[in-house]
Amino acid sequence: MSRIRSVATAAAMNRRTLLAATGAVSLSAGIGLALRPGSDAHAATGHAGQAPVADSLAHSGAQAGGVTPLAPAKLVPYGRGTTLTSVATPRSGSGYRRLGNGPGWQRVVRDELAAAKSGRAERRTALAAFVQLTDLHLIDAQHPLRLEYLRAQNKSAWRPQETLTVAGAVSLVERVNSLRGAPVTGSPLHFVMTTGDNTDNNSKTELEWFLKVMSGGRISPNSGDPRHYEGVQASGLKTYWQPDAALRDADKQLGFPRIEGFLEAAIRELRSPGLKLPWYSTVGNHDALPLGCYNSRGDSYLTDFAVGGKKLMSLPSAECTALAQSIKDGSSPKGTEFRDLLKAHARQMRSVTPDENRAPFTPAEYIRAHLDPAYTGPGPIGHGYSSANLAAGTQYYTFRIAEDVIGVSLDSTDPGGHYEGSIGTAQLRWLEKTLRENKDSYVIVFSHHTSKTMRNRHADPAHPNEKRHGGDEVIALLASFSNVLAWVNGHTHKNEIIPHAAPDNRSFWEICTASHVDFPQLARVIELVDNKDGTLSLFTTLIESAAPHATDFSDLSQTGLAALYRELSFNAPGARTDLSGASRDRNTELVLKKG
Repeated sequence: MSRIRSVATAAAMNRRTLLAATGAVSLSAGIGLALRPGSDAHAATGHAGQAPVADSLAHSGAQAGGVTPLAPAKLVPYGRGTTLTSVATPRSGSGYRRLGNGPGWQRVVRDELAAAKSGRAERRTALAAFVQLTDLHLIDAQHPLRLEYLRAQNKSAWRPQETLTVAGAVSLVERVNSLRGAPVTGSPLHFVMTTGDNTDNNSKTELEWFLKVMSGGRISPNSGDPRHYEGVQASGLKTYWQPDAALRDADKQLGFPRIEGFLEAAIRELRSPGLKLPWYSTVGNHDALPLGCYNSRGDSYLTDFAVGGKKLMSLPSAECTALAQSIKDGSSPKGTEFRDLLKAHARQMRSVTPDENRAPFTPAEYIRAHLDPAYTGPGPIGHGYSSANLAAGTQYYTFRIAEDVIGVSLDSTDPGGHYEGSIGTAQLRWLEKTLRENKDSYVIVFSHHTSKTMRNRHADPAHPNEKRHGGDEVIALLASFSNVLAWVNGHTHKNEIIPHAAPDNRSFWEICTASHVDFPQLARVIELVDNKDGTLSLFTTLIESAAPHATDFSDLSQTGLAALYRELSFNAPGARTDLSGASRDRNTELVLKKG
């Protein structure tokens, strides 16, 4: 009998129902399923003729197979430390505005897909809980390939906070570690999933920083000259905020402060405690492609330029407009137009210190780095990826979340180039097979791109004859299975929750979470509960980093920089003001009918 029938009013006596009846449901009793740090992912066989992909479901059957029960925890709901209690809010004034403590965001019940029945709070049973991080965009701010000069055409093309991404991400890890469990049920958290754009420029420096942020270690967020910063913020150009200088640059004219010692502090070594929870990784376009849009690793000029000693810091506005339009249109997916532009402006470039560690990484190198024992942290080995992915040349996999819940991590990046996404036929067929073979388990799907941003049809150079499939086709597939509960993603840097209605209890929710590089810099806790009335609820609760809302320009400690990271992002010229989404996209209860 299908496990999913235990949410109906009829008595379906499977293992979960039996545990519930005896008061020993895994999560509500404080027992979660997590992969041991010493366990490895196993391969699962796909369709005939299709290469195997990583599959950690084999670990969920018994402790001997690598499953470790989490320590019991007292089940106490809470709001402190989440956006239910307080949110960073600008104080009154104009120009550069300081942040402080503002009122929290109330929870909104969304019943577009099923009625929210009274009394469910007393009946509900926790099934799973986890944290989603997305779009960390750890930035090597001195990288020669960066496009800061596009700010001459678009103010938001460069952000004043970009030197502080590592400090901000470490503070987010500290927040996750401080959580007492799931806010609504108080249940233990199973894991953390990061849904892509972990790095910003497909750079090995950024990849190393990301893995140390997540698994723990000492990080020097600097490249090139180890003694000092060499990027645009020390260029003397008025286009960029020059924090240490007296120069009245464009940002200081808007009220940005002068902070002497800022750049020295920004590249100073800091320490990440690493996550205490097991964590999984999903790939984004900025992880897969240089600049998040170019299939240019085969271009020797651009590859050499990435590690070389020259950097372009200014460009006429008209040429900025042309390059930005080319990127948007995807007219030069291999970066040919970008390469030609750099060659044409060789004499305008400034000298910087070469650094081999800035080289772009390949998909195989990305997986090998995740498999490196130095970055295992709390596990699992590979953080979802396995040697099977290396052998198959894939970056998608499945894993067991809880007794009756599996996770599916997709690779929505298009190797052919451009920042929007799609998936190939082989992956689409694998997804269908995975959903069918696990029809007795609930499924939560993870990807970087949203359904609306999967419109890229550039051919995969490794599989030029393979069709690419967009968001509409993925929605149709997910809506053909009644066990799919949610599709969790990022990419747009904006909170948005979309109901996808389908007949016969096949509806599901799409949950997109804001980034941690642009204000409001958020992550999201997601809880799955059985309401014991034929419905399930997904609770979403947004969290900020652990840094205080208020800043002190004289505090250049690791925590002080993390607070400044948030405030600079709020004040960034040209920054969007709608990324928090509406109240219905923030702290929610999303009701589903499943039977």
